[in-house]
Amino acid sequence: MTDNLPLPAGARERIEAAVDAAFDKQIDTTIAFTAIPSTRAAEAPCQDMFAKLLRDRGYEVDDWVINQDDLKTLPGYGPVETDFSRARSVVGTYRPAKEEGRSLILQGHCDVVPAGPLDMWERPPFQPVVENGWLYGRGAGDMKSGTISALYALDAIKAAGYRPKGRIHLQSVIEEESTGLGALSTLQRGYRADACILPEPTDEKLMRAQVGVIWFRLKVRGIPVHVARAGTGSNAIKAAIHLIQKLEGLEAEWNERAKTHPSFKSVEHPLNFNPGIIKGGDWASSVPAWCDVDCRIGVLPGWKIADAQAEIVDFVAKAARSHPFLANNPPEIVWSGFLSPGYEATEIQESEAVLAPVYEHVFGRKLTSFSSTALTDARFYGLDFGVPAFCFGATMEGAHGFNERVDLASVKRVTKALALFTASWCGIEAN
Repeated sequence: MTDNLPLPAGARERIEAAVDAAFDKQIDTTIAFTAIPSTRAAEAPCQDMFAKLLRDRGYEVDDWVINQDDLKTLPGYGPVETDFSRARSVVGTYRPAKEEGRSLILQGHCDVVPAGPLDMWERPPFQPVVENGWLYGRGAGDMKSGTISALYALDAIKAAGYRPKGRIHLQSVIEEESTGLGALSTLQRGYRADACILPEPTDEKLMRAQVGVIWFRLKVRGIPVHVARAGTGSNAIKAAIHLIQKLEGLEAEWNERAKTHPSFKSVEHPLNFNPGIIKGGDWASSVPAWCDVDCRIGVLPGWKIADAQAEIVDFVAKAARSHPFLANNPPEIVWSGFLSPGYEATEIQESEAVLAPVYEHVFGRKLTSFSSTALTDARFYGLDFGVPAFCFGATMEGAHGFNERVDLASVKRVTKALALFTASWCGIEAN
């Protein structure tokens, strides 16, 4: 036993030294992974790269095209409106000759959100660069550095002269930013373990709870006329703005309820409503006949998605009745992505007990936790498939914004923690 960790004498030092020795190479791999612009429906090159990294290391590699029809009846399914014909999941499996230790899933996602206007970035988003200890680039923090950390954590165990005694699945999925169907596909395919860690960027804390998310589209219609006679038509864009403003009232109501929720009562305004995409009209001198607004709203753990959907429908209907045109021409609501419940990691006591001493050794302080106002794939594992799951990862800045960056010193600490956790959780033996 070493430093309260269930490891052979000297193992901790050798594993940490192996992380240090390979860290420059780990940065290079992370840069190459981050340089791939793996936005929605364009993730294939990233999955190709990750599958090769796994094969080169001798993992059993399962690389398959996701059949959306296989997922539609599963809990947490959300509709996909983009081309899904090339959507893939990649899983690398380490399987000991004799499985004596606990099993583990390490899951990352390779999809990233769009970069937005490139001229508003200080550095090109897909030309990652290291400056002053930070790696800049879209996806560097969220969460390609985390996925590569998991890969190199397992490398370190091997380089230190050990092999895990438990089965390990190292997974790269897509759709985390929009439906979560990548993670759901791995579960549908049968991948399970005694614990799951997602090395999302959690600022070196354990994510103990997270909100759920619903995506919906408001399809608003109007009456087009020449702008010279604007008063005789109905402006769909202005009507959509009316609905957006009214939906802020639903956001306020839901946040009032959050004040008594066990996991979120101490979190300021945990449920955010965001009109994230707006499209409408055809001509500047024509009163617009249409406007579509894509929206996101958070929901609390414990809420049923169908109940929240019904509240949204009722609230929009009420808002429409207070508008002179929409009262007789109500908008359509389309469920356009996430239909995802919130999640509280209530079953992670065993894995948390293993992480805590690892964390205290690596970080020099007690492990702390938080409740997140964002959503991750952890929900599928813990809510619906009996796999205790939590997120734990590095410090980053600029998630979904300009000049995204991740702290490389934090990445190294997290890599060491993942390696020592895996060795402690699964057990290790000399090669």
